[in-house]
Amino acid sequence: MHLELDQDGHLVDHRIWNETVAQQLADNLELQLSPWHLQILLAVRQFYQQFGHSPATRPLIKYLIKTVDAEISNALLQEKFNTGLVARHLSRLAGVPKPANCL
Repeated sequence: MHLELDQDGHLVDHRIWNETVAQQLADNLELQLSPWHLQILLAVRQFYQQFGHSPATRPLIKYLIKTVDAEISNALLQEKFNTGLVARHLSRLAGVPKPANCL
């Protein structure tokens, strides 16, 4: 399936996102998404719908601690998602726009 992406690799239309699209985006990071990964990505999408913008790293982690798992940390997300750019990559994989504060 061909995905229409913007210049930063984010979906042009976040409404077409589903688990298959998420895995296709994750393939670029050589990452196999598990149910845990998908739970995190769904929470990122929920944040976007609730607040109207993609989360920066600190608000994202606070949100995930409240909504998914109290044990979530930046280091855990970096390890599990194979990236140092947590908010940027999680937003991309979740199909929402790039966070405003990311370069």
